[in-house]
Amino acid sequence: MRTRKSFPAASFFVLIDYFYARMMKGKLLIEILFLALVSGLSMVTYAGPGNQATGPNIILIMCDDMGYECLSSNGSLSYSTPSLDKLAWKGLRFTQCYSQPLCTPSRVKIMTGRYNSNNYIDFGYLDVREKTFGNVLKDAGYKTMIAGKWQLNGINTNEEGCMDPERPYQFGFEEYCLWWLTEKGSRYADPLIVQNGTRLETTIDDYGPDLVLDYILNFIERNKNEPFFVYYPMMLVHSPFQPTPDSPEWADPDKRNSTDNKFFKDMVEYTDKIVGKIFASLEEQDLLENTILIFTGDNGTNTDIITETKDGPYKGGKGRLFDNGTHVPLVISYPGGGKKAEVGSELIEFSDFLPTFADAAKTSLPPGIDGRSFYRLLANQRYKPRKYVFVHYYPNTTNVSNRSGCFVRTKGYKLYTDGRFFDMQSDKWEKTPLNAEALSKEEKKVYKQLNKELKNKIVWDFSIPHRNKTN
Repeated sequence: MRTRKSFPAASFFVLIDYFYARMMKGKLLIEILFLALVSGLSMVTYAGPGNQATGPNIILIMCDDMGYECLSSNGSLSYSTPSLDKLAWKGLRFTQCYSQPLCTPSRVKIMTGRYNSNNYIDFGYLDVREKTFGNVLKDAGYKTMIAGKWQLNGINTNEEGCMDPERPYQFGFEEYCLWWLTEKGSRYADPLIVQNGTRLETTIDDYGPDLVLDYILNFIERNKNEPFFVYYPMMLVHSPFQPTPDSPEWADPDKRNSTDNKFFKDMVEYTDKIVGKIFASLEEQDLLENTILIFTGDNGTNTDIITETKDGPYKGGKGRLFDNGTHVPLVISYPGGGKKAEVGSELIEFSDFLPTFADAAKTSLPPGIDGRSFYRLLANQRYKPRKYVFVHYYPNTTNVSNRSGCFVRTKGYKLYTDGRFFDMQSDKWEKTPLNAEALSKEEKKVYKQLNKELKNKIVWDFSIPHRNKTN
C-alpha cells in the first residue's frame, strides 16, 4: 500500500526562498504562466471507450426526400415552415450542402463518414463491418439512440443476418424505435414500429412519426443530465403522400391511407411541426445552449413534386445526380458555439458529419474517414472550408443504370468522370456542357483542379455491375 508522504517544513521555507529570489529577478511570473499552461494542456484529453463524455448534446434530424427548395427560408412559396425558419434565424442556414441522390447511399455516407466508392455494398444495406457515428459517440461516453427509418439490414438483397433485430445495437445505438427494421409495413397510419426488439401494438389511430417523436422526447428527458446523441432519420416526407393528423381527411379513418400529391404540403408542414416540438423540449429543459441541433434532407424531393419558389417552379430530382437530386437543406442551432443568425455558403457534404461529431465530442476517428469536420465553424473558430464536394453513386450495384455516375464540384463548377463540365451558375440544369476547346483561363484552371481531384479518388466502372449476387 502506498502512503502519502508528509511535506517537511524545512522544504517549504526552501521553496519560499527560491521563489522570492526568482521574483527579484523578474522570472517568477513567466514560470507560473508556463506551469499553468503545461498543467492545462495535460488536462485536455480525448474521449475513448469508457470515458465520461463532456461534449455538447447532438441531435441529427434527416428528413426523407426533402430537397433544399422545400423550406420557406430557402425560398419556398408552397409550404409554411416556421419552426425550421426559426431554427435558421436563431442559428445557421447553409446554402451549399450536398447529399447523395438516394436514401441508402446517403445514409451509408452520412453514418460512416466515407465515400460510397469505399464502402457501399447495395441498396438497403449497411455493411456490418462499418463503424458509424453511433459507435464513435457511444465509445466517447454519449448516450445514443436512433429513431425513425432504418432500411439498412439488407432485406431486399437477402443479406446474411438481415432478420437480426439487434443490428442497430451493433452500429452503436443503445436504444432504437424504428420502422422497416426486419419488416416494412406502414410508416404512417397504423405503422409497423419495432422498439428495442419489441413490435409496438398499433391501430389506425396511431401515426408513425408521432410514436417516434414521443420516444425521442422521452429519451431526451431521461438523459438530459449527460451528453446524448439522437439520430432521427425521419419517415416523412417520403411517398406515399397521405394525410397527417393535421389534415382534414384524417378525421375519417377510411381516408387515412388515401394517396394524393396534395398531401405532400401537409407532410412538409407536419415535419416542421415535429422539429418545433423537439426545439421546444430543448428550450423547456434548458438544453438548447449546449445542443447541436441539425436538420437536413437525405436527397432531393420526389420527382412527382413541383415546388413554387421565389425563383420559379422547382421540380424534385430524387435519384438523379443533378442539383435537384443532391442539393439539400442544412440548418443548425448551436447557441453555445457562438454562431447565430448567419447564412453560410461553405461547401458541406455528407461525409463531413461523422468527423464533425467526433470533433465536438473530443474523440478520435475510425480509420478510413473521408469527410472533414466543420465543428470549428459551428464553434465560431477559425475554419478552412473544403474546396470540393465528391459524389459517387451506384445505388443498385447488381444492375447497370444511366442514373449512376460520379462528379466532383465547387460552388460554381461541376465535372463528371465522363468529362462533362458545367458552369453551375449559368446552367444549373446541366443542359449544355462547356466546350473543352473554348474554356476561359479561369475555367481551364478549375477544370484542371477538379480533374486532379477525381484522379485521386476511387471511382467504379459504371458500365458493368459492381456486384454479382445471385441469392
